[in-house]
Amino acid sequence: MTQNIDHGMMEEVVLPEHLIPLGSVLGQGVSALDLCMVLARIFQVQYNEVALLRLEGGLLRFVFPEYLRTTGAIPLSSKAVAAHTALSKKAEIFNNFARVKHASIFETIKADGDNSDEPAAPSPIQKLMSVPIMDRDSAVVGVIQISRKGLDPKFAKDFSREDLHDLELAAGLLATAPALLAN
Repeated sequence: MTQNIDHGMMEEVVLPEHLIPLGSVLGQGVSALDLCMVLARIFQVQYNEVALLRLEGGLLRFVFPEYLRTTGAIPLSSKAVAAHTALSKKAEIFNNFARVKHASIFETIKADGDNSDEPAAPSPIQKLMSVPIMDRDSAVVGVIQISRKGLDPKFAKDFSREDLHDLELAAGLLATAPALLAN
């Protein structure tokens, strides 16, 4: 697969076979939903277990899921995992995330499509991978997170080192994806 990296220069990117579907969602006219649906399939999670955040002026803003776009932003100065990922520029994996001290505010927000008046009993995040999205100059432009939610951690499959490596490869392609850059 080729990727336009700088005014007509093309870089050849060789993806493992199971990541090839990413190539179809990196071009113009592809929505964040389309992109995150492909990522969900690749990592065998629900599409609402994929979060895509763009860095804008010291704040991480949700690009996906759509219903979190208007709920606020995560300051880089916070103790949030996404902020730590952006600042450290390091990929992280948490297979015991429910025990990691974290702000769970975004976990409690119901999706727009949920019209019930019942208070949501959302499934908490049990497993999480968090990877910085960096441009070719190694500047962070966003963060991608893949989670596995559930009421009990034993029902959520652990992420492997291979999964984390695959997400790092995907993040390398996302830096120029219109779905991340457009609003």
